[in-house]
Amino acid sequence: MYQDEYKKWLGADLIDFDLKKELQDIEGDDAAIKERFAVALKFGTAGLRGTLGAGTNRMNIWVVRQATQGVADWVKTQGGTQTVAISYDSRLKGWTFARDAAGVLAANGIKVRIYDELMPVPALSFATRYYHCNAGIMVTASHNPAQYNGYKAYGPDGCQMTDDAAAVVYDQIQKTDVLTGAKYMSFAEGVEKGLIRFVGDDCKKAFYDAIESRQVRPGLCRTAGLKLVYSPLNGTGLVPVTHVLHDIGITDITIVPEQEYPNGYFTTCPYPNPEILQALEKGVALAKETGADLMLATDPDADRVGIAMKCPDGSYELVSGNEMGVLLLDYIAAGRIEKGTMPERPVAVKSIVSTPLADLVAEHYGVELRHTLTGFKWIGDQIAKLEAAGEVDRFIFGFEESYGYLAGPYVRDKDAVVASMLICEMASYYRSIGSSIKQRLEEIYAQYGRYLNKVDSYEFPGLSGMDKMAGIMDGLRKNPPKEFGGDAVTEAIDYEKPEETGLPKANVLIYKLADGASVVVRPSGTEPKIKAYYTTKGKNLAEAEAEKEKLASAVSPLFR
Repeated sequence: MYQDEYKKWLGADLIDFDLKKELQDIEGDDAAIKERFAVALKFGTAGLRGTLGAGTNRMNIWVVRQATQGVADWVKTQGGTQTVAISYDSRLKGWTFARDAAGVLAANGIKVRIYDELMPVPALSFATRYYHCNAGIMVTASHNPAQYNGYKAYGPDGCQMTDDAAAVVYDQIQKTDVLTGAKYMSFAEGVEKGLIRFVGDDCKKAFYDAIESRQVRPGLCRTAGLKLVYSPLNGTGLVPVTHVLHDIGITDITIVPEQEYPNGYFTTCPYPNPEILQALEKGVALAKETGADLMLATDPDADRVGIAMKCPDGSYELVSGNEMGVLLLDYIAAGRIEKGTMPERPVAVKSIVSTPLADLVAEHYGVELRHTLTGFKWIGDQIAKLEAAGEVDRFIFGFEESYGYLAGPYVRDKDAVVASMLICEMASYYRSIGSSIKQRLEEIYAQYGRYLNKVDSYEFPGLSGMDKMAGIMDGLRKNPPKEFGGDAVTEAIDYEKPEETGLPKANVLIYKLADGASVVVRPSGTEPKIKAYYTTKGKNLAEAEAEKEKLASAVSPLFR
C-alpha cells in the first residue's frame, strides 16, 4: 500500500525540486518509504505538525494544499464573510506553505487576508477577528526543531479550531486526493482577481493599540530606565515586540545579534524554545556583559515568552512559566486595584496543570480563578463565555505553565507581545520602587509557601510511539497507582470522565497525594511524548526539590 503511494508520488509532476530529489534518493529503501507513506499526518484541533519532506507523513506543499481544501470545504458551509486570514513565521517553507494555502482558498472562491510579512500567532488571531473571518491559518511549528513545520487552524472567534470543526475538516481531507484533489490557482492570479489581499495597516495598528491598552501603569516605563536584552530567537517577535516596547517608552533594548533576524535553521539552539536554557544562553551572556535588568526571549511564532531575571549578586536566574504566571497575576491585580481599573468580579483563568499558587494569589486579590483543560483554546472559550454574557471586561489574565499568557480579550490565543510588554512594565515598576522581579517572587513565596512545579517529558518516537503512549495511559486507568514513593494517593481524577470533572473530555490523569503534592500525567497533543507534571511544597526550595525527585523516581518506571 505505502509502496503504491510512493510510486504515485515518484511519477507525479512535482514542482518542488527538494521533494523530487528526496523521492529519488529513497528509491529501494523500504524503511524510508514506509516512514513517509505508511500513514498520513492527522489533522486535529492543533492542525498539522511534522517534519519537512516528501510523503503523506511529512509537511510539504501537497499535504498543505490537501489540508487547506478541507478547510475550504468547511468554510463553504459556514456562510458569513467567506474569508480566511493567513500568517506564517520564519520556519523553512513558511511563506511557500502560506502562499499555497491562499491559492487553494482563492480557487474555492474564498477571500484571503494574508500578512505581507511574517507575523506571530496573536496577530493571526487578531486579524481573524478584525476581518470577521470564517477561519484563520497560521503556518508554524511553534518551538519545535528546525526540521519541523506545521499548520494551525483557527475558528471565527480567533481560537484554535473546535473539535467538531476539526473533525469535519479531517473528514473532508480524507476525501481529497493529496496530489490532485485540491483546487488551486497561483497566488498572482488570486491577487489579480481580488480574492487575495494583504492585511492592511489599519489592522496592524489596531493590534498594537489593543495590546498597549492593557498597560497597568501607563507612562511608568518612560522614566524607569529599564535596561533590556531581547531575543526573538530568529522568529516573528522582533517587529511587534520592539514596536510595542518603544511605544510604551522602553528604548534601552539590546537585541541578541545572532538571533535577531528570521532564520528557519535556528542555528544557535537545538530547540527555539524559551522554556529551555540553551535557547537563552546567548541572551543571558549578553545580559551579563551589558548589566541588563532583564533578558527576555520569544519563540518563533511569538506566542510564548521566557525570561532570565537579574539577581542581587549580578547573576541571572530563569523564571518558570508557573512563576511568571503568578508574578503577572499578582502584578496585574495589585496594579489595577491601585489604579482603580479593576473590573467588578474580575476573572482570571489557568490550565489544570498550572500551579495552585495562582489560586492563593487570586483569592488574596478577590479574583475568580477558573480552571480549564490544557490548551489555550480553553482559556479562549472562557473569554467567549464572558463575551456572550456581555461581561468580557471581567477577564484580566489567563496563563498556562508552558510560558503562554494573555491579558485582554482582543485575541484568543497566547500572546507573547502583550506578555513581553507587561513583563517589562512589571520589571520597570519594581525597579522604580527599589525592588526587582526576583525580590517580589521571594516575597510571594514567603507569603504563600515555597511551591515547586516541574515537568518531565518521556519521548516515544517512531510509528509505534503513539500506540505505546496509548498503552501506558490505558494501563494507568486499569491499574491506578495507590502511592508514589511512599506518599499515598488520596484522590485520582480522570478527565476522560467529564461527568466527574465538569470539564470536556481529555486524556489527563491527576493524582493528589496525602502530603499536598500532586502528579499529573498527560500525553502531548502535538508531539510523541508523555508529560508528567509535579507540584510539591516545602519549607524551602531544597525540601520541595527533594520531594519532586522522590516522586519522579517513583513515576519514571511507569513510562518504560
